[in-house]
Amino acid sequence: MHQRQPGTSDDRPRARIAAGAVVAGLVTLALILRFGPSLLFTLALAAPRTETWLPGVPVAPMHQEIRIPADARRLDADLYLPARPRGAILLVHGLSRAGRRHPELMRLARWLARQGQLVLVPQFEGLAAFRLRGQEVEDVRASLRSLATFGGGPVSVAGFSFGAGPALLAAADFPGLSVVGSFGGYAHLRDVIVFITTGTSTFQGRRYVRQQEEYNRWKLLALLVGFVEHGGDRELLETIAERKLADPSAPTAALESALGGEGQTMMALVLNRQEAAVTPLIERLSPRARAALERLSPLAVVPRLSGRLLIAHGADDDSIPFTESLRLAAAARGPARLAILETFQHIGPEPFWRSVGARALDGWRLFRLVDDLVA
Repeated sequence: MHQRQPGTSDDRPRARIAAGAVVAGLVTLALILRFGPSLLFTLALAAPRTETWLPGVPVAPMHQEIRIPADARRLDADLYLPARPRGAILLVHGLSRAGRRHPELMRLARWLARQGQLVLVPQFEGLAAFRLRGQEVEDVRASLRSLATFGGGPVSVAGFSFGAGPALLAAADFPGLSVVGSFGGYAHLRDVIVFITTGTSTFQGRRYVRQQEEYNRWKLLALLVGFVEHGGDRELLETIAERKLADPSAPTAALESALGGEGQTMMALVLNRQEAAVTPLIERLSPRARAALERLSPLAVVPRLSGRLLIAHGADDDSIPFTESLRLAAAARGPARLAILETFQHIGPEPFWRSVGARALDGWRLFRLVDDLVA
């Protein structure tokens, strides 16, 4: 019987298959090494419950409480230290009583640190009190100056919700930033006022309408009350906002009736429901208030931003319309990545079988965003 000898032509297909398997294995390993952290990070963001069992997660970073100099004050902050930093990022929280200690923000900071980012998360007291005074912009600048001295590598900044405005405004004064991120942020406060009070938003000739949450009116009042010049009216409006935020059904008629002209104008703006009335009501605000709306709107500075611009927004965001992120992306002069996430920030979860396609698409959008952030 003829016996096949090793090395004959009959063994060549097997050799080619083996060589192909080695190449495929090397390619797979390269993809895992390149995209593995981003895939794990994306999964953890999209499905927080998976964080406890995800494989291959680096050791948890060290956490320190520090204080950052800001003018004559000092900001409390959390610093997350990776084993080998290859970049540094500042996170700016939004309107949240928890501030820098919001559970989701802390989880994000830990994950970024696991990917080699030195993460600084200051406490912005105005934002934690649902206020936007303008001091937040200088506080973000001071935080960026401090972060640049830590020596963690290229510096980035990311702002969330109403914290994204001050983050973008401060970033415009820092050339050389690696990444600037706006997540659920705004372009112009006038457009946010229109949306919260009337439920409408527009972009490039298209008009969007959605049912607005009444609770957001009181968030808006708290946000704007610092622009009121009259001390008595400002105190009354602060009290009204605090009561309504604690209990939207709380009676405040007596307080409203005690307001002077400036306070009455602000209340009329917040309670208005007619789109056509917004501009005339804003024009009735004090010159200081109107100037603050312009000064704290980052749209005009977006063309000055350096580095990679990352923008994400939930399509169903009921505090800031997604059209604001469309405006930010359209204003960018440099490279920008925009992700409008259809299945994020829903009032209630959709049945999975009906939204599986949209969830998969959102997963891809989120992955590309995350990969830009951590690559």
